[in-house]
Amino acid sequence: MSMTQGAKYSKVAMLLHWLIAIAVIANWQIAERAHDLPQAERGEVMSYHFSLGMTILLLTLLRVIWRLLHRPPALSASLQPWERILAKTTHTLFYILLIGLPLGGWIAMSGYGSGVPFWGLFEFPALPLGLDEGTGHEIFELHATAGTVLIYLAGLHVLGALKHTFVDKDGNLFRMLPFGTARD
Repeated sequence: MSMTQGAKYSKVAMLLHWLIAIAVIANWQIAERAHDLPQAERGEVMSYHFSLGMTILLLTLLRVIWRLLHRPPALSASLQPWERILAKTTHTLFYILLIGLPLGGWIAMSGYGSGVPFWGLFEFPALPLGLDEGTGHEIFELHATAGTVLIYLAGLHVLGALKHTFVDKDGNLFRMLPFGTARD
């Protein structure tokens, strides 16, 4: 494990963070827009949602591996105890959802006997779980609810970053940006 630790995350951690954040927002918007489309068009648009979801899963797994091998910076000493608990809980929930949502989508697709397309390059095959379409539909409903939770969690995360930037003025936001000054 790398013991290098400063006030900022590593450039790789920053890149993965922002790629995942952008992908989550894009994937949410793809799913939202697909609901309003005619059935004939919805399938093609949702194939992008599935591909991006699996990309998010792969990027998140890379992020977890990176984090295990490269210690993140310690939380700022200026944080209140409730802020520390909220930060750790939020980040744990992010990882659970960023891994669980794509896996849940894959499991749900498997209930329909379908694999998950990956950018037209190949398909993650249907999992041999013996699920039926009804179960697949129920899992998709849970998937949609968890997706909404992820978006609200992201909103909370953004609000926390804004609070630290404009209210606390502690430089905490700059821990995850390649510019600006982050304090220990």
